[in-house]
Amino acid sequence: MSVLTPAAADVAAPEPSVARTTGRRSPRLVLTIALFLLPAVALVAVLMILPFLETIYRSFFVDNGFTRTWAGVDNYVTLFTSAGFGQTVLNTLMWVAGTLALPVVIGLLVAVGTHGLRWGNAARFSLVLPYALSGAATAVVWTFVLRDDGALNGGLAALGLADLQQGWLLHWPLNTVVMILASTWQGTGVAVILFLIGLQAIPPSTVEAARLDGASGVRLFWHITLPQLRPITVVVVGISVVNSLKTFDIVWLLTQGGPGTASETLALSMYRETFTLARYGAGAAVAVVLTLVVVAASWIYLRRQLRTS
Repeated sequence: MSVLTPAAADVAAPEPSVARTTGRRSPRLVLTIALFLLPAVALVAVLMILPFLETIYRSFFVDNGFTRTWAGVDNYVTLFTSAGFGQTVLNTLMWVAGTLALPVVIGLLVAVGTHGLRWGNAARFSLVLPYALSGAATAVVWTFVLRDDGALNGGLAALGLADLQQGWLLHWPLNTVVMILASTWQGTGVAVILFLIGLQAIPPSTVEAARLDGASGVRLFWHITLPQLRPITVVVVGISVVNSLKTFDIVWLLTQGGPGTASETLALSMYRETFTLARYGAGAAVAVVLTLVVVAASWIYLRRQLRTS
């Protein structure tokens, strides 16, 4: 008979808690976890999944709110073959590109440039403050700036630059560009906040070691700071893409998609079809297409980022 020393006995007989964590979860534990998750899952199902399924169902009907007639895929065919669909998709893509090129880049540069500065908080506050405004309030501010007799044209006239005065909201693509700039004014704040959180999570020892090795300025930012900000950059870009695809309020309040439908986005087309023209089936079809685009763009982006991380 072999005799185990106390140390050997500790190795041979793992503690019960360790044994439990390395084994399979008991049915009782699984049931407990499921009961805790059930309210959240039920809430998501009631508020999101079921309405989306109802929207898909309705998209196969000609529905004016009073009568409903089966139409099959006619609503989708009409949407994809309509004269303004290409313009709507182009506007949506412009919003995506503008949202990525401006708020994300500006937010990153502001966060990095003011991080650690004595007056950095005051500089950041001026950019973060507009984020507290709603889209409707932002549109009111920029209507005052961009209308024909607004602050921008008045300022140009006062500076002797009357030749540069424009009907900023009357012509495409100028109206879409200035609306993207207005959205940037509001949306840069959240990017600054998130990037600041990422900067505060970078270990100071990493930065100090890089400086001791001679890295500084752009080199320090590109090789040390930016790679450390990758996780938060994924979040910021993901939020920006989804928000740009769903852009509605500022476009509706500034141009209502005009002139005609020249500045419409997919979200605005969904609203117009549903609530202005009372074509609920056609509006549901646009909503389904928009949802699929948002989900597909988010899934492709996140899958690619998680695979390369």
